[in-house]
Amino acid sequence: MAVIDAAPRLLTADDLLRLYSEGVRGELIRGVLCETMPTGMEHGEIVVNLAAELQTFVKPRRLGRLMGSDSGVWLERDPDTVREPDIAYFSAARIPPDQRVTGYADVSPDLVVEVASPGDSRRELHDKALMWLSYGARLVWVVHPETRTVDAYRAGGGVTTLTQGDALDGLDALPGFSCPVRDLFDA
Repeated sequence: MAVIDAAPRLLTADDLLRLYSEGVRGELIRGVLCETMPTGMEHGEIVVNLAAELQTFVKPRRLGRLMGSDSGVWLERDPDTVREPDIAYFSAARIPPDQRVTGYADVSPDLVVEVASPGDSRRELHDKALMWLSYGARLVWVVHPETRTVDAYRAGGGVTTLTQGDALDGLDALPGFSCPVRDLFDA
């Protein structure tokens, strides 16, 4: 008699929240857990540098909300997909600043930042940026620590590679925001 393995049980966003409380870190891709690992000091410094610039611009103007990677964005249901951008900005129109959100955000961010981790290929990051745009993000910045560049992806508008002599521009996702690219990499 042959034994047939049953299909693996797909996880839900609620399962992922429970696992997080048990110390498991990762994203959910169509119900399948993809665990994540710590990314190192350089990655963390870049995230903090840019998050500080964004927070200084967004918070006093009450333009919206910022979140970090451990927060998660619920993109698909049944099976569930929950992704963790390194930084996400949600305009007040998408999530009002005074609205309490206890689980995952269930709308796409206006702006997504992904910082390349050791081992990430440029192709994987390109595909991830296009995925965010397909779910409604207006702008995606992919930061490459090795080359000290940022690829800026615009909804319906292609990709621009910015170098240390350039500035990030919030465009229509975060109008008025600007930050020198070199500031992301300064300790």
